[in-house]
Amino acid sequence: MMGTTLGRRGILATAAVLPVARAHAQAAWPAGPVRFIFPYTPGSAVDVVARLIAQDLADRLGQPFIVDNRTGGNGNIGTEAVVRSRADGSTFLVGSPGNMAIGPAMTRNLPYDVVRDLVPVVHMVTFPQVLVISPALPVRNLAELVAYSKANPGRLNYASSGVGATNHLAMEMLRAATGLNATHVPYRGGLVTVQAILSNDVQLCIEGILTLPSFLAEGKLRAIAVTGAERSALMPDVPTVAETVPGFDAGAWVMLFAPAGTPAPIIEKLAAEARISLAKPAIRARLTELGATVTGTTPEEAATIHQRELVKWRRAVEASGAAAG
Repeated sequence: MMGTTLGRRGILATAAVLPVARAHAQAAWPAGPVRFIFPYTPGSAVDVVARLIAQDLADRLGQPFIVDNRTGGNGNIGTEAVVRSRADGSTFLVGSPGNMAIGPAMTRNLPYDVVRDLVPVVHMVTFPQVLVISPALPVRNLAELVAYSKANPGRLNYASSGVGATNHLAMEMLRAATGLNATHVPYRGGLVTVQAILSNDVQLCIEGILTLPSFLAEGKLRAIAVTGAERSALMPDVPTVAETVPGFDAGAWVMLFAPAGTPAPIIEKLAAEARISLAKPAIRARLTELGATVTGTTPEEAATIHQRELVKWRRAVEASGAAAG
């Protein structure tokens, strides 16, 4: 009887130690290389953000942090790779509206669910987009542009990087909010939209902030408004759409996500370490040069933001009629 009692005590003691051992193992994260899978091509502003943070984490935490570009399927291939990876803190997803809000709304029968299968870790930055027009148009602000479009129905065309692209849906949000009368002309790729204005094939577009300064400085384009919630440090004199349409926000963002089942201590630690990186003056300065607004959140705050973004972009997809099969 005594042996049985001692045996039970031993089992209970072992059971009590196991959570402590697991917590210790998770606290030692990272124990090996960590991959940030970004499901688009290198070189974009989002890619640059991921690499800046990955390098700083590697320098401070003593393990390689590798940005792995897994392209294809409009971001679905790389996203699914993270969903199917081991939930052990070795793989995370670099998320943006394209793969984590627009893609789920655009594509039926995805082999994963971004809410069920992925966990928000940290919202890192937001990038405003900019509404630009041909300087030949006789307007100087958003209100005048909307009034001109209504007085000249069928006269204005707008370019995008393709059906369902962030700049396409941001413009559809704007059209729904203001009644702007403009016809969509989809192109393939980024700067093609700007070139379409320069050749007078279209009269306006929404484009990423980094592609525009030289065109604006040379007077080839006119910036009307930025789509983020706040004015951009790169273009402080350009008002936000929200100054005309309260609450409007169609900025692009960068968030890290973990496969569902990743231990909470690992998620909390990565979020905390990412916030340390984002607070570094040199990194903040570089991100400001890119036009980014630095945030840095807890996982809970990131989850709230992601839920809001899912609703917003789904409404934009529905309004545009861009849902795919």
